[in-house]
Amino acid sequence: MPINYTHIPSPCFVLDEDLLRKNLELIKSVKDRAGVEIILAFKSFAMWGAFPIITEYIPSATASSVNEAQLAFEEMGSKAHTYAPAYKDSDFDKILAYSSHITFNSLSQFERLKNKVTGYSQPVSMGLRINPEHSTVKTDLYNPGVPGSRLGIPASEMPDILPRNVEGLHFHSLCESNSYDLENTLKAVEDKFGQFLPHIKWLNMGGGHLMTHKDYDVEHLIAVLGAFKQKWNLHLILEPGSAFNWGTGVLVSTVIDMVKNHSIQTAMLDVSFAAHMPDCLEMPYQPAIEGATSNAVAGQYVYKMGGNSCLAGDVMGDYSFDKELSIGDLIVFEDMIHYTMVKTTMFNGVTHPSIGIWSDKKGFTLLRKFEYQDFKNRLG
Repeated sequence: MPINYTHIPSPCFVLDEDLLRKNLELIKSVKDRAGVEIILAFKSFAMWGAFPIITEYIPSATASSVNEAQLAFEEMGSKAHTYAPAYKDSDFDKILAYSSHITFNSLSQFERLKNKVTGYSQPVSMGLRINPEHSTVKTDLYNPGVPGSRLGIPASEMPDILPRNVEGLHFHSLCESNSYDLENTLKAVEDKFGQFLPHIKWLNMGGGHLMTHKDYDVEHLIAVLGAFKQKWNLHLILEPGSAFNWGTGVLVSTVIDMVKNHSIQTAMLDVSFAAHMPDCLEMPYQPAIEGATSNAVAGQYVYKMGGNSCLAGDVMGDYSFDKELSIGDLIVFEDMIHYTMVKTTMFNGVTHPSIGIWSDKKGFTLLRKFEYQDFKNRLG
């Protein structure tokens, strides 16, 4: 059933519980059939109001900071698989308390902090992030395989023998990728790091496995994972981000003014691409709008969408509509749950979108509304 926008405030991120459950069912089926561990990546989605739903299917998460690790412990009830590009000494004791696994980005950091881990009162498994220097990611901003990358240890910098107490290896080379990209990446891992695989307990394949995309070959993924697991007798871990929330919700906004400059018409909205949808400008990509075509169509009403910040580039378009837009019309951006809320800012003090969940049975539930104090408390 489509979301009923009648009682939803604008602007608002709205997660569709029924679509989320559909994704979770698929992810859990891959986990069970392939015999692997799949965990939620907070870097894409950390809307903890939805964690009770997620933990019905997937019980744990990966963290990239002490704050994310604490969130996993407090709101998912499980310790995190933690990896950060660098750890601060002042954070590390808390990271230990909230982590079941800790992966180090460099050998130097491993050597500096390993004794804290081995001396901790509870077991924490240690790993190293490797860099296969192989990636199909086309946008350099998201590509850890670029020459000179700071993320992960290349084969040329690895020792001949793994350091004592290293129990796992971790790579993250994918971004919204398919199972064939993973298969090719695993070949690169075997070619460059194969000598270490018989001496570890687990291999974390990172994120970027977009298994809930309609064109993803799930059966091939299960076959690839099964073959690799059988060959190397390893516990395999995947930590997709976007796959959990792909196509599961929207950002509701409203037209608050109309601006015309020569032949270009811009619908001014109560949301900002820069502040609320930064991936659209970083990736970049043009998000879909319900009831509109994402280009200029002859014979239709064509508009750009204008964000409500003062950044000149806070604009997106063209979009074509069957009817003329007016002040007060709703503009609903599709697929706005992954890599949105986790990246939003309060630039210009523009009103941050509320957060809510829609379900066919319960209707709309408002989880959070942001006020002046939220803006003020970040800055003083």
